[in-house]
Amino acid sequence: MSEIEVRFHNKEQIADELLIFAVIMARHDSKWVFCRHKERDTYEIPGGHRESGESIDDTAKRELIEETSAIKFDITPVSVYSVTIDGTTTYGKLYFAEISDLGFLSSESEIAETYHFDKLPEKLTYPAIQPGLFQKTLTWLNLQ
Repeated sequence: MSEIEVRFHNKEQIADELLIFAVIMARHDSKWVFCRHKERDTYEIPGGHRESGESIDDTAKRELIEETSAIKFDITPVSVYSVTIDGTTTYGKLYFAEISDLGFLSSESEIAETYHFDKLPEKLTYPAIQPGLFQKTLTWLNLQ
């Protein structure tokens, strides 16, 4: 079994070009928004990989729109984070978004549907990673 460690960093500690993931803890109507990928039966936080030439902030906005169908939203950076799996470390940026208007997911989307929860769901795609990101967001929002 792989050993996984999630850590949070000051943005000044990690060079921007190392940030390859954007993950967005999003709320809509006071509920947390999670996605279910078409190939899985688990829930995940909206987010994904940075594309070539894209800023990490633009990655976050694009992924939020693609994976939740958000039309109108406010998005704010929360923290830079790292995930180390068996000695290999990758970096990302965690965001919080308050969604005020949702559209409909495209049939072309890799996301089958979105779900709205009062708390972190139990059946997570990345159970060693997502609870730490959720907890960091709660702390940042002073909800914990």
